[in-house]
Amino acid sequence: MDVTGDCDPRFEGVRTALAAQLDSGEELGAAIAVDLDGERVVDLHGGWRDEARTTPWTADTLVNVWSCTKTVTSLAALLCVERGLLDVYAPVAEYWPEFAQNGKAGVEVRHLMSHTSGVSGLDQPAVVADLYDTAAAAERFAAQAPWWEPGTASGYHALNQGHLVGEVIRRVTGQSLTDFVATELAGPLGADVQIGCREADRSRVAPVVPPPPLPFDLAAMDPTSPVVRTFTGPVADANDANTAGWQGAEIGAANGHATAVGLLTMLRVLSLGGTVDGRALLSPKTIDLVFDQQSDGVDLVLGVPLRFGIGYGLPVPQTLPFIPEGRVCFWGGWGGSLIVMDLDRRLTISYVMNRMGPGIIGSERSAAYATAVYAALG
Repeated sequence: MDVTGDCDPRFEGVRTALAAQLDSGEELGAAIAVDLDGERVVDLHGGWRDEARTTPWTADTLVNVWSCTKTVTSLAALLCVERGLLDVYAPVAEYWPEFAQNGKAGVEVRHLMSHTSGVSGLDQPAVVADLYDTAAAAERFAAQAPWWEPGTASGYHALNQGHLVGEVIRRVTGQSLTDFVATELAGPLGADVQIGCREADRSRVAPVVPPPPLPFDLAAMDPTSPVVRTFTGPVADANDANTAGWQGAEIGAANGHATAVGLLTMLRVLSLGGTVDGRALLSPKTIDLVFDQQSDGVDLVLGVPLRFGIGYGLPVPQTLPFIPEGRVCFWGGWGGSLIVMDLDRRLTISYVMNRMGPGIIGSERSAAYATAVYAALG
C-alpha cells in the first residue's frame, strides 16, 4: 500500500516498516512523524480512516490517541510550574482543598502526575458516562479514600489522571484543561491537538477499531485489588471513543485527538530543551522534574515493571526494550499509539493509528517503528 508524505533518506526504513504493516493488514490507517534537532525528518501516513476503506487517511486525519493524552496533560501542568502557579511537591489540597478528604491530605501533585496517588479510578458504582461530567467526577475523586498508601507504588491512573491533574490546573489558572491546552499550548505551537474533539473537527476523525480483550481475567482476581478497581471504575469500551459523548468530554487521560504531526509539534518542547522555534516555554529546571523518579517496580494496575518520573514514563528495558535508556521520557496509548521524547538525541517520535493492537502501552507495530527510527540514527 502506498505511504504518503515526506521522509529524509536516512529514515527510509520507517517508510518501509509502515508500508509493511499496512500491506499485512495489521494497520488500517496510521501516521508517523519524527523530529530531530528541530527538523521534521519523517512525516508519513497511509491507509484508511474507516474499516470499509472508503476514506483515505490524510495529513489532517485526527484520531483518539488514548493515553498519549496524558503527555499533553502533563505538559500543561509543567507549564503551570514554569509560570510559578504550581509546585509539584506541594499537597494537592493546597490548590484543591476538598481533595484532603478521607486520608489524602498528604497526597502531593507529583503523586497525581506519577500514578502514585492511590486514586486510580472511581469507587463503585461507575460507568464511563460518569467521566463526562468533569466537575461531578472531580468531586467523587476528592471524596474517595486512596486504594493503597500514596507515594509507595505506582498504580496506573488509566482513565482518571486527567480529571485529577486537570482539576489542579483549573484551580490555579481558572481555565479548564481543554481550554488551557487549546490557548496555551496548541494555539501558540500550531499543534493539531485537542482534549476531546470540537464538533467542527469531527469529520476529520478516524474511528478507532477496538483491540482484542485486555489480558486480565478480572473475575478471577481479588475485587478489592487496585487492578480490578481501576479497570472496573469504570470499565472502558474502545467503542466509546467513537461516540459524541466521549468526543465532547474532557478526559485528559484518554480522549485527546491529534495528528501524529500535532502530537510531535507539541511534545518536542521537551526533547528540544524547552525552546521551540525561538519560543521559550519551559526552563531546564522545570524539565528536570520529568526525570525525578517517583516509582520503580511492578505497577499495581498494569502488573508489569514500570518507572515513572513526574508526568511521564521513564525507560524500563525489560518491559519496553525499544525505548533506549538515558534522558528519555515517553508514554503510549491503548492499542499502540506512542510518543517518545529523547532529550539525549533531541529526538521526538510520534505514532498514531486507528486499528488498535493488543496491550496498553505500545504494540509490536510501535516497537517496529521506533526501532526503525533508532536504527537510522546508527
